Amino acid sequence: MLTAAAAQQGEALEERFVLPSGLEAGLQEVLRQEGGTGPVLRFRFVAPGLDKGAEFDAVSADLEYLCTSVALQAVPEAGDDGATIIISVGNKPSEFGVPDPDVVQVFEAYRVENGTCIWEVF
Repeated sequence: MLTAAAAQQGEALEERFVLPSGLEAGLQEVLRQEGGTGPVLRFRFVAPGLDKGAEFDAVSADLEYLCTSVALQAVPEAGDDGATIIISVGNKPSEFGVPDPDVVQVFEAYRVENGTCIWEVF
């Protein structure tokens, strides 16, 4: 389900974010689930220039930027200790949970602690 914050601010879905790698990303959707220690918020972005050859360090910096600079600011409960934020970036829009071999996608999970995104190693 789309969070109320993103749904009420349709214009926010049109906003573009320039990432540390130089790519531009737009927010596709925000999905919310209840987790064991707090909400799980999935921020799904689209960056048309993302390709399979992207460098790990550049992708990691982009995902961390989206967590700290976008996700924590966008939804009030995203900044609560115990929340989990999952940032995903694809090269084109896709349906959540539906495999699409034509979509290049990267994602990382972060736990929120003291208002900061802490990378969770899978």
